[in-house]
Amino acid sequence: MHDLTVTVVVLQPGYLPWLGFFDQMFKSDTFVILDDVQYDKHGWRNRNRIKTGQGIQWLTVPVLTIGKNKQIIRDVVIDTKTKWQKKHLKGIEQNYKKAPFFKDYFGIFEGILSKEWKYLIDLDMEFIYRLAVFLGLKRKIIFASDPQLKTLGTGLNIKADKTERLINICLMLNASKYLTGDAAKEYIVESDFVKNKIQIEFHNYRHPIYRQNYGEFIPFLSVIDLLFNHGQESLEILTGKRVVTSSSL
Repeated sequence: MHDLTVTVVVLQPGYLPWLGFFDQMFKSDTFVILDDVQYDKHGWRNRNRIKTGQGIQWLTVPVLTIGKNKQIIRDVVIDTKTKWQKKHLKGIEQNYKKAPFFKDYFGIFEGILSKEWKYLIDLDMEFIYRLAVFLGLKRKIIFASDPQLKTLGTGLNIKADKTERLINICLMLNASKYLTGDAAKEYIVESDFVKNKIQIEFHNYRHPIYRQNYGEFIPFLSVIDLLFNHGQESLEILTGKRVVTSSSL
């Protein structure tokens, strides 16, 4: 008997996302980028963290927010007045140049960060696509705002409450399972998914421990920390298929 489960994940884009983002992508059949909801100034759309000898360092992409309180993610414009690309490249190079797989990946970061980017969504997605390739991940990625999806019915960029919209997305994509982050427990009405014959699964991600530089292990960093330290083993590590033993740290 074949497993006919079709799993959909719906996530907002992020800048150099963490391991759990790609674990959800790995577990999905269709990965929906939720790009047409309100931008959160204090979220992960424009920033992430790396590890340094002094602890955590934030890499933040400056964006224009004054007078734009209700802008949606796909409309957010990068503030080009600062030299943020050089700062990010310097931070990555200085802190990972001694990592085992630094030379394998750093050139891509140089290439992407040498370009001028107008919209944050384009920068985020360029890294998401490239990082997925590095990890060996091949999944169908679509945008909630894509007008072509209107052929599926009302389209994915519909206005509804959070639970209703997610259910509609799942129904239009013929999903039998919706995989979501743990924070969704605060607003999702699980019974509504059940009524529509959609199984809901909370991610409950177990963060792996892996080899890092600079002493004590720090979790919840950008996935680039794992990539520079473990290379092609990264996907198996972040999905729990390979466990890094204490003797190999």
